[in-house]
Amino acid sequence: MQEFSNEPADLLSGTGFQAMDEHLASLRYAGMIQNALLPDPKLLQGLFKEYFVLLLPRDIVSGDFYYAFTNREKIVIAAGDCTGHGVPGALMSILGISFLNEIVQSKICLKANRILNLMREKIMKALHQTGDSSPTKDSIDIGLCVVDCNSSMMEFSGANRPMLRIRNGELTEFRPDMMTIGLAPLRENAFTNVNIETLPGDIYYLYSDGFADQFGELTNKKFKIRNFKKMIESVSFLPMAEQKQKLEEVFLDWKGSESQVDDVLIFGFKF
Repeated sequence: MQEFSNEPADLLSGTGFQAMDEHLASLRYAGMIQNALLPDPKLLQGLFKEYFVLLLPRDIVSGDFYYAFTNREKIVIAAGDCTGHGVPGALMSILGISFLNEIVQSKICLKANRILNLMREKIMKALHQTGDSSPTKDSIDIGLCVVDCNSSMMEFSGANRPMLRIRNGELTEFRPDMMTIGLAPLRENAFTNVNIETLPGDIYYLYSDGFADQFGELTNKKFKIRNFKKMIESVSFLPMAEQKQKLEEVFLDWKGSESQVDDVLIFGFKF
């Protein structure tokens, strides 16, 4: 009589571990492809006096992404937070980056809200989002700036994602439109622009909600956006590289042995 084990046959044979290794290898390779689509550090170094990017994917590949482009007259900067994380989020981020490239490299006048309006049209068309019964509800929350290289003016437009500014040690929040890039259940209006006059020494932060939504090991509570803003204020006097290091340390200390709940992105820059 044949004896049967309670252990799955693929684990006994080792093929389960092999499949897991192959899956991780595929994710890592996908992560390399995704990273190749992100802005070249040399581009960022040429655009900003100082900057940092803290990107902590939950699952090797990320649904969060950052973006930069310049045509010598305008600079476009963005940070996006896609529905989900892991592979589905990464696919949405690649779609978002591709459409941003297509829009900013066209001949349109680069205005922050116009870019978001066009991006929403393209996402909805690509995902066949035509109403509440649409098969996909995926979307992108994003904060986006357009800087005029010939003046001190900057436009900000946000789809559910705000922007923070530190000026002389004081924090100001520029609020977004409460709409997303993609299908929304309510009537979709045009995105709006916030015009900002930049001053030397200003620091700006675009970010996803992953940091504030992280549960702490000791408290079992979220970090919360209020504490995130206080943390930004407390590190803003440091050089940008040290800000990144401090923010990452705070996040990891807070998380402890808890699982990371979402991708984390903070994009800080100073002109």
